Amino acid sequence: MPQYQQLPPKGDNHASKQRLQYCAKENLLKHAISTQLGGHGDSFQELVKAHLHLGKHSQDTGLILSINAHLWGSIFPLILYGTEEQKQNWLPSLLSGDMISGHAITEPQAGSDVNAIETHVIETDSGFIINGHKRFITNTPIADVLLIYAKLEGKLSAFLVRQTDSGTDYTDSPNVTGCTTATMGDIVLTDCHIPLDRQLGKTGAGGMMIQSALELERAFIFAGIIGIMQWQLEQVVQHSRQRRVNGTHLGANQAISHKIADMKCRLESCLLWVNECARLKDSGKRISLASAQTKLFASEAFLQSSLDAAHVMGSEGLIAENKMTTLVQDAMASRLFSGSSEIQKNIIAALIGTGAGFKSQIQK
Repeated sequence: MPQYQQLPPKGDNHASKQRLQYCAKENLLKHAISTQLGGHGDSFQELVKAHLHLGKHSQDTGLILSINAHLWGSIFPLILYGTEEQKQNWLPSLLSGDMISGHAITEPQAGSDVNAIETHVIETDSGFIINGHKRFITNTPIADVLLIYAKLEGKLSAFLVRQTDSGTDYTDSPNVTGCTTATMGDIVLTDCHIPLDRQLGKTGAGGMMIQSALELERAFIFAGIIGIMQWQLEQVVQHSRQRRVNGTHLGANQAISHKIADMKCRLESCLLWVNECARLKDSGKRISLASAQTKLFASEAFLQSSLDAAHVMGSEGLIAENKMTTLVQDAMASRLFSGSSEIQKNIIAALIGTGAGFKSQIQK
């Protein structure tokens, strides 16, 4: 298991790209991918172990978000929907980190409602012309290529767009708080011209592709974050043993020990959920319900445990180098990425046969 001893320090966009590429060079991106496609040929359970190890070592939520956008946003869509030629052309560079990627779904007026996407595509004899505006796209502007979701003939479809394509502007704004080492920005496409072989999947398959990508992301993005939660708990336990209050250690205070007990229970419950998703994937079963449950429980657990950790640490937790208050911001962001907690509840309700739109979910 890599120790990530030489992980480049945090810093600007260039440093963020270096950190992601370093993880790729350590072969982190090759788990749960067949050897024929350049992967390790192992399981999703091995993927969980590797990401957990990275999270515990790096304590970098932004890096984890960036890696997962790269992995589930482009690598797995290429594996699932790409032609053999597309796989050969793109996967080696994406798996090695020579190219950074992600996917672009959200727009200024279209978040969770993919039907509201306005980015549109016109097909010509020489290729596709894309016009639109994407917002809050992870790995922008460091990405070399992004999978852009847009409407072709009114049908949601997917296209691989390079940063160097004419009419393409990958920006580094607007700036957001939380997960700050994951670069994020807007993409403005103005008569962007790409060749015909850049369409991924069939016309109209975009909705299914988004659902597949987000299911995987929701299921496994918290593998790395659980590693951070393990580090977080260890720091809190150590502090509670060393801090003396009224002649005894802080952990002897029942109010404090109960918070620590809750943190431990949340941590182990999150791990159970992520491992259940891995078990289902390794068994060839669907994870639609389990991934939504995992995302809902883990994001809420991460936020509450981060608040508890900052509380137990007291003024020590406010020191920037301590990371505890930074993790609170990261945890707040985790409730939103890959679909908010409310969206996960909608999905869960729909998949168990209740809530608005459950018939359409069952038909998918």
